[in-house]
Amino acid sequence: MADSISSLPIDDSTSSSTASTGQRRAHGYRDILKSTALIGSATAINIGIGIIRTKAMAMLLGPAGYGVMGTFGQITDLARTVAQLGINSSGVRQIADAVASNDQRHIARTVHVLRFVSIACALIGAAGLAIFAKPIAALTFGSADHASAMWWLALAVFFGLITGGQGALLQGMRRIPEMAKLAVIGGLMGLVVGVPLVYFYGSTGIAPSLTASAACLALASWWYTRRIELDRPAMKLVEILKESGTLFKLGLAFLVSGFLMQGAAYVVRIVILQHDGADAAGFYQAAWTLGGLYAGVVLQALGTDFYPRLVGVAHSNEECNRTINEQAQISLLLAIPGLVATISLAPLIITLFYSEAFHASVEILRWICIGMALRVFIYPVGYLVVARNKQVLFFLMDAAWCVANVLLTWWLVDWIGTMGAGLAYAASYGLHALLVYFAARKLSDFQWSRSTFRTACYGASTVTVAFFAVEILPPIWAYIVAIGVTMLCSIVSLRSLLELVSPQRQTGALRYLLKLGKVIS
Repeated sequence: MADSISSLPIDDSTSSSTASTGQRRAHGYRDILKSTALIGSATAINIGIGIIRTKAMAMLLGPAGYGVMGTFGQITDLARTVAQLGINSSGVRQIADAVASNDQRHIARTVHVLRFVSIACALIGAAGLAIFAKPIAALTFGSADHASAMWWLALAVFFGLITGGQGALLQGMRRIPEMAKLAVIGGLMGLVVGVPLVYFYGSTGIAPSLTASAACLALASWWYTRRIELDRPAMKLVEILKESGTLFKLGLAFLVSGFLMQGAAYVVRIVILQHDGADAAGFYQAAWTLGGLYAGVVLQALGTDFYPRLVGVAHSNEECNRTINEQAQISLLLAIPGLVATISLAPLIITLFYSEAFHASVEILRWICIGMALRVFIYPVGYLVVARNKQVLFFLMDAAWCVANVLLTWWLVDWIGTMGAGLAYAASYGLHALLVYFAARKLSDFQWSRSTFRTACYGASTVTVAFFAVEILPPIWAYIVAIGVTMLCSIVSLRSLLELVSPQRQTGALRYLLKLGKVIS
């Protein structure tokens, strides 16, 4: 079985394929693995930090307090999404285009406009949340008791928008090492600054801890972007406002989409809060955090490096489709072992990260992992719509997902309880995957390569076996089967990843791992 599966990711080539095509594919796979390894290493460190931080917060706050913290975070994300007007995502695209042109003046002007707009949006966003603190608190929690916390969150929004603008600059220039370091600093600040505030002040320290962490991250982002050497362009305010229009026009679709996505997540939490209470919101928040923990390694690397690369080849259907297939294949091979392990060992992972009081999160976590597998698979295809600047289509696809997620959550939570929110997440991403695929077919005549399709089948089968094993079999047999599947897919993924890299470019360590993988399998 292992031999037949392990051959699945080798990219299909016909007798007419040229050597240069093969070299280009191997080079593409190496670039993806290199950037993923860099971002992944930073995220792995963050996972270690996150284990400590999450455990501490869960023990200090309990399920109800942890649910409040998750809701505060969602309010902050939603306010930041609205206030930034989509300029972070559009800024990445504009800077990537400017860098591709090698025009230093163009790059400098684009960066200057992005920084100016980021500061303006940060001020407006913070002021808006502060002004509407009481209505937002009343809408979310049923009373205005948390209004003072909203004022702290307004500051978190300000610092978050500053960080977002600086991050867009780093990402557009593909400064992957700096972004990796920034990710580690973000996790470390949440631990070093956030936990002590909650320890000393209890639940009243939640909002200040989020604000203090955001401030430290903003300072770190400024430190890294100040090292980028660019001539300061002589631009009048009228010129800045004129060029800002391009950012806002491009960012409109990102704004609406981001608002819908964050708004849907916010509504889901309100549904759970009002239907099952604060404890249930804590269970969902715990499962949501863990479900995205490992997949976040892949998704963060995907968004950090893949998007600027895809923008650079957006003019060519052939190059777009090749790049997307490569990214989807690598992403699946990296994500599947971790997601299968999370499904298999969900009770142990919940206890490790939180406590036995969060056991109700187990079923929610398993369904969220299925949704994450679908998300990892389809996300590279979705970026095609963004790279081609099809704003209306981009909005319609995200709107469809949001509507499906909210309606399914409302129905399923009322029917089967909080677990329904996890099932709704998985089902909505199944529908989203179909929409994205058909949209890509229209845009670039996209289709999956045979190797990517085989990898998807391999991923689907391992996730399905692990899920039904832990749901149907007696506990001891469930763990035996699920752990066996986890070990098998880990070996297969490792061997497949190594085979995707040209043997001539492998280091001694990689060649040794490849031989070891063949022996084991």
